[in-house]
Amino acid sequence: MSSTLCATAASAHELACRDGDAAATLKYISMFMIFFTSIIGISTPVMLARIFHGKPSYDKAILIIKCFAAGVILSTSLVHVLPDAYDALADCQVSSQHPWKDFPFSGLVTLIGVLTALLVDLTATSHVDGYSHGHVHGNKEAAGYSRIDNGEGEELKKSVVEIEVIVAQEERRRLNEEEMVKMKQRMVSQVLEIGIIFHSVIIGVTMGMSQNQCTIKPLVAALAFHQIFEGMGLGGCIAQAGFKFGTTAYMCIMFSVTTPMGIVLGMVLFSMTGYDDSNPNALIMEGLLGSLSSGILIYMGLVDLIALDFFHNKLMSSETWLKKASFLALVLGSFSMSILALWA
Repeated sequence: MSSTLCATAASAHELACRDGDAAATLKYISMFMIFFTSIIGISTPVMLARIFHGKPSYDKAILIIKCFAAGVILSTSLVHVLPDAYDALADCQVSSQHPWKDFPFSGLVTLIGVLTALLVDLTATSHVDGYSHGHVHGNKEAAGYSRIDNGEGEELKKSVVEIEVIVAQEERRRLNEEEMVKMKQRMVSQVLEIGIIFHSVIIGVTMGMSQNQCTIKPLVAALAFHQIFEGMGLGGCIAQAGFKFGTTAYMCIMFSVTTPMGIVLGMVLFSMTGYDDSNPNALIMEGLLGSLSSGILIYMGLVDLIALDFFHNKLMSSETWLKKASFLALVLGSFSMSILALWA
C-alpha cells in the first residue's frame, strides 16, 4: 500500500521536469562552475596567508579566518548534510521497508562518524605525544650529563653552565610545543578534508544521477556559493597548518575536483544501472554516507576547531577584542552557510 502511494505521489509538474538532455547540459555547466568557485574559495585564505605571513597581524587574522571556517563547517554538517541524510532515509520508498522503518539509522551512523573522528584524533594525538616525550626525555639526559661533567669546585662556571642548560631546555620545550601544535593542525586539516570530500562526493553523485532539470537549475548557482564558503573554511585550516607548497596544492586540487568528479560518477552510474536520485538504493547510500560525513564534520567543528581555539588558544585568551571578533566571525560563517539552505 505504501509503495503504491509513493508511486502515485509524483505530480505532473515533476514528470514534466524530467528531461535527460536538458539535465545533462546543466550538469556539464555545473561541473565547470563548481570547479572554478571551489578553486577561488579554498585558495583565497591560503594565498592571503602566504602574502601576509610574518606581518604583525598575521596570527590574529588567521585565527579570525579559522573561526569563520568553523562556523561554515558546523553549519554544513547540521543544516545541510544531516537533514539531507535524514530526508533520504525517511523517503517513503525507503522508510516503508525493513530494517529502515525499524530504527533511526541516520542518528546511529552520525554517532559512528563522531566516534570514528574521535578515534582518529586520539590515535594521532598519542603519536604526537609519544614523539614529544621522546624529545623531552633526550633533552633531560643531555642536561643531566652537562651538570655531572662540570666540576664541583668551579661554582661560578657551574652556575653559568646551568643557566645556559636551562635556557636551552626552555627553547627546546618551546620548539617542541610549536611542533606539536603544527602537527595537530595538520592532522585536523587532513581529517576535515576527508569529511568534506565525503560530503562533496554525495552532492556530486546525487546531482549526476538526477534527471530533474527543475531541481538541478537552482542547485548550480547555490552549489557554486556553497563551494566558495566551504572552500574558505577548509582553506583557513590549511593556511594555519602551514603545509609545504606541494601538499597545500594537492589538498586544494582534491577539494576542487571532488564534486565535479562526483557528478561524472553519478552520470556513469545512471547510464550503467538506470538508477536516478529517487531510486531507493541511491537514497540509502546517500543517507548513510551523509550521516557518516555529518558525524565527522560535527566532531571536527566543535572539538578541533571551536573548542581548541576558544578555550586553548593563548592568543585569544590574552586579548578580549580578539575573542569577540572571533565569535562574530564564527556567527558570520554559520549564518552565511545556513542561509544557502534556502536554495541547496
